[in-house]
Amino acid sequence: MKRYLVRMVILSLAFSVLVGLGSISFAQGENLLGQYSTIAEYEEATDNEITEFSEAPILAKLVEEGKLPPVEERLPDEPAVVEPIEEIGEYGGTWRHATQSQTSSWVNVRTGYEPLVRYARDGKTIIPNIVKSWEIRDDGKTYIFYLRKGLKWSDGEPFTADDIMFWYEDILLNEDLTPAFPTWLTVDEQPAKIIKVDEYTVRLEFSKPYGILLDWLAQYDTLIPPKHYLKQFHPRYVPKEELERLAKDSGFDFWYQLFSNKNDVALNSELPVLKAWKLASTSQTVAVLERNPYYWKIDPAGNQLPYIDKRVVDILPDADVLNMQTLAGNFDAQLEFLDPGNFTVFKEGEETDNYRLLRWKRGESGFALFPYQIIENDPYLTSLLHNREFRLALSLAINREEINEIVYLGLADPLETVIFPESMWGSEEAKEIIDDLYSYDPQKANVLLDNLGFREKDKDGFRLRPDGKPLALTIEVPTQWPELIDAADLVRIYWEKVGVKTAVQPRLQGVLEQRMRGNMIEVAGYLLTVVGWISDPRDFVPITTWGFWGYPYALWYQSKGEQGITPPEEIKKLIDFYEEIKGTISIERRELLEKQLFTHFAQQIIAIPTVGFNANLAVVKNYFRNVPEVAINSWPLRFPGYLNPEQFFIKK
Repeated sequence: MKRYLVRMVILSLAFSVLVGLGSISFAQGENLLGQYSTIAEYEEATDNEITEFSEAPILAKLVEEGKLPPVEERLPDEPAVVEPIEEIGEYGGTWRHATQSQTSSWVNVRTGYEPLVRYARDGKTIIPNIVKSWEIRDDGKTYIFYLRKGLKWSDGEPFTADDIMFWYEDILLNEDLTPAFPTWLTVDEQPAKIIKVDEYTVRLEFSKPYGILLDWLAQYDTLIPPKHYLKQFHPRYVPKEELERLAKDSGFDFWYQLFSNKNDVALNSELPVLKAWKLASTSQTVAVLERNPYYWKIDPAGNQLPYIDKRVVDILPDADVLNMQTLAGNFDAQLEFLDPGNFTVFKEGEETDNYRLLRWKRGESGFALFPYQIIENDPYLTSLLHNREFRLALSLAINREEINEIVYLGLADPLETVIFPESMWGSEEAKEIIDDLYSYDPQKANVLLDNLGFREKDKDGFRLRPDGKPLALTIEVPTQWPELIDAADLVRIYWEKVGVKTAVQPRLQGVLEQRMRGNMIEVAGYLLTVVGWISDPRDFVPITTWGFWGYPYALWYQSKGEQGITPPEEIKKLIDFYEEIKGTISIERRELLEKQLFTHFAQQIIAIPTVGFNANLAVVKNYFRNVPEVAINSWPLRFPGYLNPEQFFIKK
């Protein structure tokens, strides 16, 4: 029996539980941004002083044994101060949780979110992080970043401007490692110039104003590699012949493959980091991370973070197994990958099994369809999918209310929140677009399909193409999200009711991405990333090659027209809007352009959303503290990274 049929049985139970939830609030620290850049900033804001530092007992023991310098020498001159969400924490313990692959971002990207600048805990403000401050000059053409003096890598080596210059000169400008200069660091087809001012200052220069640099920098910490470690795998510092031999001895064909492997935070336990936890060991079934003794953040009491000593991350590719392990109580805090369809079961065990069930919002829409595809071996179907009237018919055939109730147990938001940023929510313009394009109207869908020439049907009632083949589509969905498979199966039913033969094909996400790059997908089923979309625009603008539609257009964009396929005018218009946003410093102008981009995207029906932001379930043991009751799971925010996981703690 399909999971969505089971959910119909428990729907009434779930509704009675939800009615009693009401609004949720939580005790937030005094600083709603979650982090002060320096002790001086903290003291000025709070009138409290930090006069001494403390450390975890396991580190204090190493200091006594002469294996580590004192904590005062391990911290930078100006450590950042993190405001705990509930209270000052306790040292010690192991955080056990799960992810779905050995290379998952949950190993130490989402939980080790340490870019130059970062999203604050409010989910929108960008604040200093690795850098203690910055300046913007020349109307947005020049950015100057001031690094923290005394900041150290996890092996005790100093972090300086040389590390950033290594990223620029030896990684970005090396064609083996970076065949194409990143488009996010390019304005008007001119790459940024990065200049070392002194040991703790770098300057980025652009040919024109660049308004969204900080948004991009808040996502990535790949621009801060440890030069002192990685240079031993780079031909600028080691003879290339020697590197090629080392690469082959390590199982690689080329030196740059070895370099990339050594620079992988999820696979290389030797790689020095600036994160709260450092990878200690990894396998196909489990990753173990231990505290970084040189971590550079403290709490308001002067305690060096993180509070938790160790993390054990189980690798569970099967989503059902992960959910069952969570229900069995095997994890201290499982913050993602929990099926919303299990809401009632998780809720019922809340009191007896000593945990809190948190219902956070996702920064993406619920299930969305991406039909604007180019199919290598079927030019007719490609032209049909590029026909707006056909996409409109597919949209109108979908019963979104039913998907919300059956798949998401009514936990999703109204449809109006699917596409539009906050400045458009509730506007008349948005309402008109929603009513025209995303209402449930199978009768109109049938008329549109008839008018497109699909009047003839086979013996099973499926419409026929001009070549006599059934009008058929396959929706490909990643296996990691069981609810997406269920939603796709309902869409299959709706589309077949209007005569479009439909199949649903779950695939591993890596396979799905490979098929996307091979132009083999007819319709992709995934999510629309809305929160923080500007620095991860793949769902709305085809400029990055890891999205679920428009791969040939992204190639065209990134190669400046030398590869890929020239996009049609409706897609070029999205790219033009985005390019103008990139060069806009004015917040008001940027908001207007975002509104125009989203409106055009919606009117062209580039994607077909089904429901609004669905619930992200988290199961957190009652002893696992400083986890907020209100949060947003969003990839651009590197959830839960923006919540400062270093201040999570286990209460004894």
